[in-house]
Amino acid sequence: MKDTLSKPLNNLYLTMKLYVKLSTLVFLIFMFSNCKNNSAVSSVSMPSLSYLALGDSYTIGESVNVEERWPIQLVERLKAQNLNFNSPNIIAKTGWTTDELMAAIKKENIKQKFDMVSLLIGVNNQYRGRDAEVFKSEFINLLDVAEGFSKYGKKGIFVVSIPDWGVTPFAKSRDKALIAKQIDQFNAIKKEVCSAKGIIFIDITDISRENNEKLIASDGLHPSALMYQKWVDRILPNIPTLYAKR
Repeated sequence: MKDTLSKPLNNLYLTMKLYVKLSTLVFLIFMFSNCKNNSAVSSVSMPSLSYLALGDSYTIGESVNVEERWPIQLVERLKAQNLNFNSPNIIAKTGWTTDELMAAIKKENIKQKFDMVSLLIGVNNQYRGRDAEVFKSEFINLLDVAEGFSKYGKKGIFVVSIPDWGVTPFAKSRDKALIAKQIDQFNAIKKEVCSAKGIIFIDITDISRENNEKLIASDGLHPSALMYQKWVDRILPNIPTLYAKR
């Protein structure tokens, strides 16, 4: 009688054990499939975004490491906010004026459209004593070109003001008041043009005028990584506004 009962019980035990194993296997397959689907959805919802940065020494980051350039810092901060930007495409060189930047852009012959475009130019026009009205005309032309590079036209562009190099050690023997006055004049032109076109203008000039030697790079003229970080702090809140306009 005992052996007669043990056989069905043993068979039942084996059946239940097999059932548990099969159930576990089905559950694991389901979970794995669900994870793959979620991953696919995640990759679809996080498209790569492109960024074109146009400018001069301030955009190329003269005297700082590549990762310390403000466009690079900006992209890293945007990634932290789940905006999946690729490394920026930078067209910039130390010493460039508006007309030299335009010539370089034409030489690059870029066909791509970008999700975001920035423009920071003008300090070398001021430094070389170029006419303000000529600067205005060339700046407008650059904005028109930038608009052509933008997937969203003027809604995908932002402009950064010219920092004041007159406060740096490089300018210690120069007329600081005159430099500041001219910088303000060129920035006023940029702000006026941007306002008329409906383009975001971000003023960082006051940051460049802070009395802090840590904000100046080792060359005694250009911004340090810390100053660029402060610029990005100022620029970053404007990016959601940029996207909201689309």
